[in-house]
Amino acid sequence: MGFDILADPGNAVAREFGLAYAFPEYLKAIFTDVFDNRLPEWNGDDSWELPVPVRYIVDRGGIVRYAVGDPDYTVRPEPQETLAALRSLAT
Repeated sequence: MGFDILADPGNAVAREFGLAYAFPEYLKAIFTDVFDNRLPEWNGDDSWELPVPVRYIVDRGGIVRYAVGDPDYTVRPEPQETLAALRSLAT
């Protein structure tokens, strides 16, 4: 791709930025009993945390030039918006 993409196993970075949220007990039960969800297995820990989905574009100087996030995981920027933000840094 020509640029780094952050992977955050264990949500350490998300927690540091205040972007990790823990499932309440009632949701753990629903996700486990009703949906057979194995979030701890997928995350590699027992935290029952997920990150708020956020896109950052950071320039070569380490300055955040674009940041879009929403706790509702279904609200995401269109890919064209992200690409336009990337292209604006190239000019």
